[in-house]
Amino acid sequence: MKTSKPVSVLLAVALALALLTGAIAVPILCRPFYYAHIGPLRLAEGTGLTEEQIRTAFDEMLDYCLGGEEFSAGVLQWSESGKSHFTDVRRLFLLDLQVLAVTMGLLIGLGLLIWRRGQRPAPLLGRGPAFWAGAGLGTVFLVVAALAAMDFDRAFVVFHALFFPGKDNWLFDPSRDQIINILPQVFFRNCAILILAILAAGCAALIVFDLIPKKGREEIYSKLQKF
Repeated sequence: MKTSKPVSVLLAVALALALLTGAIAVPILCRPFYYAHIGPLRLAEGTGLTEEQIRTAFDEMLDYCLGGEEFSAGVLQWSESGKSHFTDVRRLFLLDLQVLAVTMGLLIGLGLLIWRRGQRPAPLLGRGPAFWAGAGLGTVFLVVAALAAMDFDRAFVVFHALFFPGKDNWLFDPSRDQIINILPQVFFRNCAILILAILAAGCAALIVFDLIPKKGREEIYSKLQKF
């Protein structure tokens, strides 16, 4: 079976990007994750809304962030400034999902290349692409997690400064943009924890796969080729 370094580089990049964007997509697409916070965070008691009203407000906001045409937040009031922030969020959400779709397509294409042409990834500095994807991505996010754990409030501000440069429309006035009353910071902290947990598990799985003895990996590639 032929080996190819370009295939290895592409595979490592695609694996890292697919894992990263996939982990980010989980709390975005899994609405029950938010619903599970309503009771424990006592959002109904704190806002005077019913759980159904909170769910509706969250769903309508998220529908817009995932490509809906009109912004709304159920019975909650909102301002044009608040809406403009969710427009910025929408761009980031859709970009994440687009990159996830492209990288998954690339992984399928590389899988077909291995399957049909018998061209497997060549080692890079003695390790396979799965190792470099897992180790590289894991190292970056271990550093990020450590910094965020030391001061999440500061990390929250830095995050917004990086992804919404020059803007302060994410600093909501609860009386004008009532949606912020049902989106407490602890929810975003838990989203970050979920993303980091998925990344940690995914990076570990990639590294373990690469540590499989060479003979075992050759058998996997051979089975893919014969499938």
